[in-house]
Amino acid sequence: MKVLLTILLSTAVLAGLRAQEACKILHFTSSHNCFPDTARDRGHLDGDGKQLPRAGHYDDSSVLLVIPKGLHAGPTVDLVVWFHGWHNNIDTALQFYGLARQFTASGRDAVLVLPEAAKNAADSYGGKMRQDGMFKLLVADILSELKRNKAVPANAVAGHVVLAGHSGAYSVIADILEHGQQPVDEVFLFDALYGRMNTFTQWAEAGDHHFVHWFTNTGYGPDKMSDSMMLQLRRDKVPFGLSEEVSTDSAVIRNNRILFVHSPREHNVIINNPDDFALLLRNRP
Repeated sequence: MKVLLTILLSTAVLAGLRAQEACKILHFTSSHNCFPDTARDRGHLDGDGKQLPRAGHYDDSSVLLVIPKGLHAGPTVDLVVWFHGWHNNIDTALQFYGLARQFTASGRDAVLVLPEAAKNAADSYGGKMRQDGMFKLLVADILSELKRNKAVPANAVAGHVVLAGHSGAYSVIADILEHGQQPVDEVFLFDALYGRMNTFTQWAEAGDHHFVHWFTNTGYGPDKMSDSMMLQLRRDKVPFGLSEEVSTDSAVIRNNRILFVHSPREHNVIINNPDDFALLLRNRP
């Protein structure tokens, strides 16, 4: 058992080192990130019933950038923006779900962005992202930081924007769809459809938006909300796909603009091993 654990840890460390070699990771702060926000100035009683102070949970405006070494940035730069769920922060989410490794392995010609949300808290509140135009300002800050580091041309603007996240991230993603004032092309939810169904349905039905919800029966809600959303799509006569995880490949993703994927796995382990985030990034309808 000790030998097996050592092998597994060594493999994880090696994969992390290879991911770092294939990309550049930067941290910066933005006043247009989720927090600090006045609604949490006095802390908050979180979903676990714990009174969390502002300090350490709602005062971090950090943004993490993963820039692939082979990024081909021209007049536009694509952004994949990931929001973490409960009991996480941008650094733990990056490591636990292997996001940098998956992102670089996908070959997606874009920059991965992790804005800090409620930090190490059982809280889905999206902070300032509920303010009109705040996400657009955050995107502008991201582009300014990329330009400052000479990762993109000085005249680059935002191109294709993807919003992705796990679990409680649904709320901040819905906030951005409603208030962000920045075009969003794709949304990837991982066991995250706990609410705001009308927001996601209306957005998914509009134009050529690409929507995927990868759900389990252990998230205590996203499976039932998926059923409700699929029922609404049927009523609206909007086509969608429903697939089992074991059968979901590139063809299934490319052939379904709106897709629901059922996984038999647990709530917190559906993003990597196998690398479902990379699979979505590699394929578009």
